[in-house]
Amino acid sequence: MSATPSPGGPVRPSEPVAGPARKTPAVSCVFVCHDGHGRVLLARRGAGARDEPGTWDCGAGALEYGESFETAVAREVREEYSTGALEIETIGVRNVLREEPASHWVAVIFAVKVDPADVAIGEPHKFDALEWFAPDALPHPLHSQLAESLRLFHAWQGSWTGSPP
Repeated sequence: MSATPSPGGPVRPSEPVAGPARKTPAVSCVFVCHDGHGRVLLARRGAGARDEPGTWDCGAGALEYGESFETAVAREVREEYSTGALEIETIGVRNVLREEPASHWVAVIFAVKVDPADVAIGEPHKFDALEWFAPDALPHPLHSQLAESLRLFHAWQGSWTGSPP
């Protein structure tokens, strides 16, 4: 969306701006779901995923206008994993710049406790597998952005003593 000042009035977002389009970062809520006993829930990205199909990743979704972070996380956990969030805690923030596909996200990272008995794939067009993993038994290949989210999760958990995943 572009904006120009209107004569004698406020900026109107529907009017075009001369010159190159302005790019702004998006806000993403990234969530590492856990069972409260050290295991994390990861989804394998399917053929319809936006990027890196075949890799394992935690959940994420865009913050929508007017939403609180917690509301966005609860909505995304329900959409992706068909379950409710039992506990939501902010564990970090990352500035994510990617060249392929080109994107810029401010990622707010959350630890989310869920009931393992209640999870199921909620978006089969994006994910083709959903499994629980111990920190020392992660699957391969991992999504390119997952390692940093897991580092934050393990630092929050206070149990990370080894090298990063």
